[in-house]
Amino acid sequence: MRQILFTGILVLMLVIRSLAQTEVITDEDKLERKGFALFNAFYAYQVPGKDLAIRFGNNSMIGGGFLYKFNSNLVAGLEGGFIFSENIKNKDSYLAMISTSEGYVISEAGTFAEVYLHERGFNINAKLGGILPVIGPNSNSGILLMGGAGILQHKIRYEIPDNNAPQLSSEHKKGYDRLSNGPSISQFIGYVHFGNNRTINFHIGAEFIQAWTKSRRPFDFDRMQADTQKRFDMLWGIRVGWILPLYKRTAKEFYFY
Repeated sequence: MRQILFTGILVLMLVIRSLAQTEVITDEDKLERKGFALFNAFYAYQVPGKDLAIRFGNNSMIGGGFLYKFNSNLVAGLEGGFIFSENIKNKDSYLAMISTSEGYVISEAGTFAEVYLHERGFNINAKLGGILPVIGPNSNSGILLMGGAGILQHKIRYEIPDNNAPQLSSEHKKGYDRLSNGPSISQFIGYVHFGNNRTINFHIGAEFIQAWTKSRRPFDFDRMQADTQKRFDMLWGIRVGWILPLYKRTAKEFYFY
C-alpha cells in the first residue's frame, strides 16, 4: 500500500509541475493576490488503514465545501464528503446466524432473498490552512496545506431489492450494520490553481484522515453481544476537485464562475 501511495504522490507532483507551467501571461494580466469566497466540489479515491481496513476495502468519496481565502493566503471553511464502496470484507460472517449453510438468506416466500452489502459513511470537517505561492501562474496559486477537525461515520448498508426478508427489516438491520462514528482529524497537501482567465480553478493532492470511533449500536445480533471496542480508523487517498471562486471586482459588480 505504501508503494502505491508513494507512486501516486510522485505522479501527482509531476502533474502539478506540468499544470503550473502551462499558463503563460504578462504582468499586466496577472491575477493579483486577493481575498474571496469559494465553493469546491471534489472526488477522492481512498485506501483504509488500521481498524477500518479490517472491515472495508478501498472506497470513494465525493463532496464539497465552502471556504474563504484571505488576502494573506490563509484559507478557512467547512467541507463534507460522502463515503461509498462495495468492498465489504468477510461479508458472510455478518449474516451467518440468519443464513443457510450455503450463505443465503431465506425470504418470506421461502426463496433465496437478494441481499447486497455496501459501505456508506461521511466525513465533515472544519478546515484551516494556507497557500504557499511558490509555483503557479499567480500569487493566489501554489502549494496548499490544510488541516481539519470534525467527525467520521461509517456503516454497512443492507439492500434487499424486494424487501422480502423480515430478518432484515429496517429495525433488524441496525443489529448488523456496525454503525460507528467519532471525532476525526485530516491533513491535505497538494496544489491549488486559480487561473488568470478566472475560469480554470482546481486543486489536486493527497489527503490523510484519522478518526477515533466506536460502535453506536447497543447490540450486535450476529455476535450476540455489544461492541465496546475503541477503534482507530484511517483513510489515505488522492483527491482532485473543481473550484468556483466568487471574485469581487468592484463594490457594485460581482462575477461568479
